[in-house]
Amino acid sequence: MRSEREVENIDSFYHLSRQENAEQFCQGTACFVARHLNPDRWSEAVHGEQRVYCLGNCFVAPASSSDAVRPKMESHCRESIALGAILDGPCRSFAAYSAHGGYQALEQALDQARDELIETIELSGLRGRGGAGFPTGKKWRAVAEHRVPEKFVIANADEGDPGAYIDRYLIEDIPHRLIEAMAIAGYTVGSAKGYIYLRKEYPQASAVMKQALAEAHSEGVLGDQILRKNFTFDIELVVGRGSYVCGEETALLNSIEGHRPEVRLRPPYPSEHGLFHKPTLISNVETLANVPWIVRHGGEAFRSMGFSNSHGTKVLSLNSLFCSPGLYEVEFGISVLEIAEKLGGGLRTGRPIKGVIIGGPLAGIVPPHQFGTPLGFEELARIGASVGHGGVIAFDEHTSIAELVHHVFDFGAFESCGKCTPCRLGSREIEQMFRRIVETGCTSARERDGLLEITSALEMTSLCGLGTGLAEFAKSMLRYYAEELESCFR
Repeated sequence: MRSEREVENIDSFYHLSRQENAEQFCQGTACFVARHLNPDRWSEAVHGEQRVYCLGNCFVAPASSSDAVRPKMESHCRESIALGAILDGPCRSFAAYSAHGGYQALEQALDQARDELIETIELSGLRGRGGAGFPTGKKWRAVAEHRVPEKFVIANADEGDPGAYIDRYLIEDIPHRLIEAMAIAGYTVGSAKGYIYLRKEYPQASAVMKQALAEAHSEGVLGDQILRKNFTFDIELVVGRGSYVCGEETALLNSIEGHRPEVRLRPPYPSEHGLFHKPTLISNVETLANVPWIVRHGGEAFRSMGFSNSHGTKVLSLNSLFCSPGLYEVEFGISVLEIAEKLGGGLRTGRPIKGVIIGGPLAGIVPPHQFGTPLGFEELARIGASVGHGGVIAFDEHTSIAELVHHVFDFGAFESCGKCTPCRLGSREIEQMFRRIVETGCTSARERDGLLEITSALEMTSLCGLGTGLAEFAKSMLRYYAEELESCFR
């Protein structure tokens, strides 16, 4: 049993451990670039007692927890997989979900061989929708191959990337689909227990999911002898306490176990040595949301959508600077220009777009001359950008590059778990460097060498995507906005 001191040390890591029910104001990147739209709200955010970096209301940024509006949702693909059942409104109850074909995929899966289901997921080409785009079928197979009595399935619902809010609405509007997907995954890899790790900033999602889990038990799709088959699976909801790094899968494992949520060294990987040292399958919410559709329609049908090595659809979260912010489901292959101009309708300020961050803020920026780049994992990576969670944050001349760099590195330094030195110390050093630039207009020319050295260290030696993402962001600034940055060093 942990001492009070140990518990206090762990709690001190989380910045929302003692959160009250007072109204919160967000200072995430989507709110930062839109701060001129509502300066009073932005002032409330930066002068508040607690830092909150995303409330999932990026479509009305600068955002508050009191915002009670639902985003616009549209499908721009041959068949809507993620948003289809909720385009016209929430589908929260068991009855409503069943009316849309809910739990048919689970019933179908329980009559199939596990290897057959894994082959279907592999054939689909489904890749992770929350970060690196790792092939989902490989994860499933890696966990399934461990012949041990206890394994776990985890839904990573700690959607912490400021600017992304798709997972929030997949939970709030259609919670039973996540339950069904996790049950299918549990059956396939041989697990009887699942966890949903949900960020504290989504209280409505928590309430909806608790109700859905209770319904699932009463309807016999969770618990013992699911659908009268020889399969037992249960799900526990774990609500985080405020930490961006808990979106990293190994820090998330430590958090569930009650340890300080620092990143773990890899290997071993969670598929071999995960939660409580057992093989563990971890996927984010949108990734899992594709599973019931794939089981029902087949891997080939999913693979036929998209392009290149990016198959299926992706939901994009457009920020409030667009004329038409909201959630848009698209097939991979659509260009950044089409996303910004056709879907988003350009900027509401009427100003030219200065750049777009996709899957950020810990990702490279796409400058206007690269807007012809198609939405695809490898295609965006070639220009130093990322698909990530699919948050699309556009900004204009109201935000200088120096201000943006300061904001992103302040966020990174605050959220660092401190496990590795470049991230713990280097991110704060760059933040302070650009604080001086924002306050005085420039800094010493020799500090540019320091920026380059720290960026290289972050890229080469960071243990997780927080440090490497900061490096990608800095590299894109240096590559695409060199002229504006050069004026900062004299």
